[in-house]
Amino acid sequence: MNDHYLKKIDRVTAILTQLQSKPIVRAQDLATKFDVSIRTIYRDVKTLENAGIPIIGEAGNGYSLMDGYKLPPVMFTKEEVLSFITAEKLMQKFSHQSLGNHYQTAMEKVRSVLRHSDKNLIENIEKQIDVFNYHAQTGNELKNVIPTILESIADKTQLIIEYKTVDSRVTNRTVEAVGVFFEFNYWYIMAFCTLRKDFRQFRVDRILQIFKTQNTFSQEYGQINDYRKYSDGEKTKVRLLVEKKIMGHIVNSRRYYGFIEERETENGMEMIFDTEWIEEGFPRWLITFADYATVLEPESLKTKLRNLAADISRNLEE
Repeated sequence: MNDHYLKKIDRVTAILTQLQSKPIVRAQDLATKFDVSIRTIYRDVKTLENAGIPIIGEAGNGYSLMDGYKLPPVMFTKEEVLSFITAEKLMQKFSHQSLGNHYQTAMEKVRSVLRHSDKNLIENIEKQIDVFNYHAQTGNELKNVIPTILESIADKTQLIIEYKTVDSRVTNRTVEAVGVFFEFNYWYIMAFCTLRKDFRQFRVDRILQIFKTQNTFSQEYGQINDYRKYSDGEKTKVRLLVEKKIMGHIVNSRRYYGFIEERETENGMEMIFDTEWIEEGFPRWLITFADYATVLEPESLKTKLRNLAADISRNLEE
């Protein structure tokens, strides 16, 4: 069997997997994915139909499998099996418990359809992979909170949440969820708050109760990254002049504090930030390397650093 037919078999199998995993598959998308012509995709689909696969649709409209049609379990490559193991380790360490439980159930189903040799591969290799998480795990009092949020997004229904703010106030909000994201070791929900008439993000571990209502909303909110640009507070521009020898120690943490860009100068690296944590977070981070940095602006940041340094000095004298 020559290389041409081997490639076709791989491509046709992959197209079948796409049909199994999506409600509608467009020929143009398949042609782009496999870097072939649309005419080649038409022939591949015809090959599947000739093999008895009940495909609904036609060229130009997209294809799908007949509803209710069941295919035998798919076979996974060795590389795919190894990727499952790695993903499972990551989910165990970083996922919210409400997601982790569902993922574990899904993985059990995946394991059930693996060949005997692949099951042996998992048993031999899974203890050789680990993920070390140095951050404290957050509480998971609400076991089904993220699935509830995702269901509300899919159904376009409003949520009512009882939320504990950073200053320990408890408030009730009606929100229209846009999405969820993981950042700084916490899960967040991005949503339109009907009380504030604006977009807000809420830390999932601070949600005390959550209820999915029957109230639907029609607004199309788009992708979550379009809304993470919104901020609860005003941002302050900060310019620092930092000695080059310390840059390697702050290159990973700087992005958490609104880092925008840097410019190399004769006297060091000029770093520019757009931060909303100018009152507490930014000064406390900056003081960890303040002996290697000069504040160019704002002037108020210098005052905050002096006050913070004075408090530290006073505590050390006591």
